[in-house]
Amino acid sequence: MLYRRMLNKHPFLFFKFWLSAPFIYGLLPVVVVFDICIEIYHRVCFFIYGLPYVRRRNYIKLDRQKLSYLNWAQKFNCIYCGYVNGFLNYAVKIAGDTEKFWCGIKHKQEPGFVAQPHQKNFLSYDDEKAYKDFIKK
Repeated sequence: MLYRRMLNKHPFLFFKFWLSAPFIYGLLPVVVVFDICIEIYHRVCFFIYGLPYVRRRNYIKLDRQKLSYLNWAQKFNCIYCGYVNGFLNYAVKIAGDTEKFWCGIKHKQEPGFVAQPHQKNFLSYDDEKAYKDFIKK
C-alpha cells in the first residue's frame, strides 16, 4: 500500500494521517443517512417509474478485510472504503438511471468538463430533431 511506503520515507506523515482521520471517518454517519435516503428513493420512485431496481450487491463489496495479512486497522479501512466507494458508485447508477428516464440529453461539451459515463447513449446536446423523434416513440 502506498501509504506504508510513504511512512517509511517520511515518518512525520503518521501525525498527518491521524490529523485527517476525523475528516475521513466523520463522513460515515452522513454516508449512512444518505444511503438510507437513496434506498427509500430507489425503492419508491423506481417502482413508480417502472424502472428495474439496481442490484446493490453489484456495487458494494466487502471482502478485502478477509485477507489474513492485513492488520485490524487495515481491515477496518478496507471495510470503510469498500462500503463508501461502493455505495457512492451505487448512488451514481441510481441517479444516472433516473436522469436517463427524465431527460436523456447529453450536456454541452466544454473544455475541462468530464461527462458521466452513463450519458454516452444520451441524445446529443442541441439535436432538436433527435429529441422530437425520441419523444414521438
